[in-house]
Amino acid sequence: MKEPHNRVLQVREFGGPDGLEVVDAPLPTPGRGEVRVRVLASGLEYTDVLIRRHLYPQTMRRRLPFVMGYDVVGEIDQLGDGVSGFQLGDRVADMTVIGSNAAYRTLRANDLIRVPPSVDTAEAAALILSWTTAYQLLHRAVRLRGGERVLVQGAAGAVGQALLVLGGLAGLELWGTARGAHAALIRELGATPIDYQREDFTRVLPGGFDVVFDGIAEDGYRRSFAALKRGGLLCAYGYSAGVQAQRRMLTMLMWIARLYLWRWLPGGRRAFFYSINVMRARHPAWFREDLERLFGLLTTGTIRPRVAERISFDEVAEAHRRLEAGGLQGKLVLCPDLKP
Repeated sequence: MKEPHNRVLQVREFGGPDGLEVVDAPLPTPGRGEVRVRVLASGLEYTDVLIRRHLYPQTMRRRLPFVMGYDVVGEIDQLGDGVSGFQLGDRVADMTVIGSNAAYRTLRANDLIRVPPSVDTAEAAALILSWTTAYQLLHRAVRLRGGERVLVQGAAGAVGQALLVLGGLAGLELWGTARGAHAALIRELGATPIDYQREDFTRVLPGGFDVVFDGIAEDGYRRSFAALKRGGLLCAYGYSAGVQAQRRMLTMLMWIARLYLWRWLPGGRRAFFYSINVMRARHPAWFREDLERLFGLLTTGTIRPRVAERISFDEVAEAHRRLEAGGLQGKLVLCPDLKP
């Protein structure tokens, strides 16, 4: 039998995609309570751009080099001591933040979520960060009710698409900002498109929106806050506009801090910042329940995340350039077994 071979995508210096490199690495060995998986799929996220550019708080203290990879779907090929409830060949998933853009990696057995054998592994990987974020925004962070009027900023992005689909299933009335070229996609996902380059979304709905979801932070979230009705809620979860404008991390942290001060302004409107990692740390059972629920919806065909392309290790640097440029209408997923 041929000995397995490990490759990993690591960042050797912070900055642009040229700081990434694919290297051969030793095969990891699972410790007590761990499993080793052969990676079947690992998503490439816009969050990876933040990590690579040293703009992600959770990885700010990481020393170079380290392996990229926010999420993973893999097949268990080795069990560590003390692991029960799993066996070789089981398909499992986890959200790891780093370390999963690899051919093989180890994972803590207690963190694993089973992946139904009938689902596509790339589609399953697409759910882990983006769709779980969207689900928790709708049902954990805000707990919206049917009929409420909701604006999704960046609606053509991965989280934006998930918000529209899941929001539609929840009976919400939805609008989505995007480039004009993506209007057909926004309509297909069940929302009213708003061309942010031509239309003023703060004037689209007289009286304002019940909730605005904003992962963009254009203008430091100011206009999203202005688009709310009296008593409305702004839920921020990202700051991609600040990243594209090459703002300093301190500036974006100040934007987030300011959200909590706005609740003291007249009108009863509120704002806060959601982090999937903070939510998982506080409520680990929620993350498992929510991802399992999403896998169930995927199994029945109720949802279908868009996979723009499955890529090999040799295509990763170019994939990061495409991520940073924007305009993708689906997820890029690294499939280590794929040949270029």
